[in-house]
Amino acid sequence: MSDEPNPAKAYSTLRGAALDSSDTRPVRASEQLDWDSLAAYAREKLAAVVGGQFDAAAPMTVEQFPGGHSNLTYLLRFDTQEFVLRRPPLGPVPPKAHDMAREYRILEAVYPVFPLAPRPYVLCEDASVIGAIFYIMERRHGLVVRSDEPPELADHPAARPRVSQALVDTLARLHTVDINAHGLIALGKPAGFVERQVRGWSERWKGSQTSELPEMDTLAAWLTECLPLDAPRPTLVHGDFKLDNVMLDALDVGRVVAVFDWEMSAVGDPLMDLGILLAYWVHTSTVSQRNALTSVTYREGWFTRAEILERYGERTGLDLANVTFYEVFAVFKLAVVLQQIFFRYHRRQTDDPRFAELDKRVAWLARIAASLGGKA
Repeated sequence: MSDEPNPAKAYSTLRGAALDSSDTRPVRASEQLDWDSLAAYAREKLAAVVGGQFDAAAPMTVEQFPGGHSNLTYLLRFDTQEFVLRRPPLGPVPPKAHDMAREYRILEAVYPVFPLAPRPYVLCEDASVIGAIFYIMERRHGLVVRSDEPPELADHPAARPRVSQALVDTLARLHTVDINAHGLIALGKPAGFVERQVRGWSERWKGSQTSELPEMDTLAAWLTECLPLDAPRPTLVHGDFKLDNVMLDALDVGRVVAVFDWEMSAVGDPLMDLGILLAYWVHTSTVSQRNALTSVTYREGWFTRAEILERYGERTGLDLANVTFYEVFAVFKLAVVLQQIFFRYHRRQTDDPRFAELDKRVAWLARIAASLGGKA
């Protein structure tokens, strides 16, 4: 037995004014890991990567980032130094989903040319360490807008347009990275990208169904019939670009300091990202359902759909005439993501109570996608 302090109980002893820990919580009882094994591995690897700046003798303490319904994300502390660990959810996961090695390699390639991506430090492909492949990256500090606005926004609604503009500009900046000059074209196959996305997420729907939902089958057929041509200028695609995957500067909310969750990134059609942004920002932000999807952008001052499209179009020069297709696909994809999570709950592979009624949200999203025009 290690003589280190219990990582899940050590939070109160290390809280300091210089460290913003408001976005972390004690580790959930059902998501504890082998902390002794992790500490030994992390010390050795981080000492080699970070060098003399890393205090390998410091005790490791752990907290958890509670946001999200998918991968598990933990805060690792060694004295005053902080790192973030990401690993797949516990229990069986869909094939090719939650690929931590792929996400690490994407960050490794993207960080040097798009520094808003966190710097990755260590990839562990030895599942015996904590039961799954995982990676460790740098920790960034700032504000993340989730189920409600922090005081910097709630008390200063005039800041909402600045945040809106910063988010759209960040997406445009990502989509103007020269993938050929930096060798990033190797991260994916642009030809047929949208077709593969539609086919893949349609198959995932079939593989995770727990009840009949004809709207989803109709949407899958409509998307297949209405496929756009390949993008004339493929770009980096984040794959899940939304408000709560972006971190804002706490002292200047009009400045983005990080973009997270690169698991679904690829090279392909940039309008796939625009569709995702619109899906969360506009189409899932109704008052009656806002708690389901962490959107606050229905409030006055946040950009409207028209303002997002205008700003993005100005910054990229892309043709947005067919943007509705991408919005429909994004809502469909979101429904499938939630269905996959509900499938795990339905099969008793997780007992997280947050997942108990996700099937109702899937049906709600299917109706939204259909109302946007996704009807056969």
